[in-house]
Amino acid sequence: FPLFPNRFPRPFCLSTRRRDSRRDKGQLVIEGEAHMMTDPIADMLTRVRNACRAGHRKVDIPSSRMKREIARILKESGFVHNYAYIDDNRQGYLRLYLKYSSDEESAIQGLKRESRPGLRKYVGKGEIPRILNGLGVAILSTSKGILTDRTARREGVGGEVLCSVW
Repeated sequence: FPLFPNRFPRPFCLSTRRRDSRRDKGQLVIEGEAHMMTDPIADMLTRVRNACRAGHRKVDIPSSRMKREIARILKESGFVHNYAYIDDNRQGYLRLYLKYSSDEESAIQGLKRESRPGLRKYVGKGEIPRILNGLGVAILSTSKGILTDRTARREGVGGEVLCSVW
């Protein structure tokens, strides 16, 4: 090696160069600043998942009609206590009041985004998934509105599988 020092460079982890400590830092988003979101449903599910893990009693989510329908299904299925729409003269917020058992265990054990912008997942009426053999709920967007898997089977419609909750 001493005859050809540049011929066999040292691995990056052993190199003498130091990384810039500011390199991986992103810019903070200033509250109130408008920004584009590629998947608002995934953002809603992530906010709910994080709030459940942190033990929060409520979580605020930017509102839309589809998110209000998902919140309605979560309430009807018993995963949240209640939800409320809060008007702020802009988009509005959806406040979900999370449900916990007596030993502080969340009613929502898992949330999964099924159909996403990069890969949509459509099912026919005979292919609607059962979540945990009926203990969980699949939420579908159908021609008859946002429905649970049970309701979609009863109505005889298929659609886009938005998410599953258990």
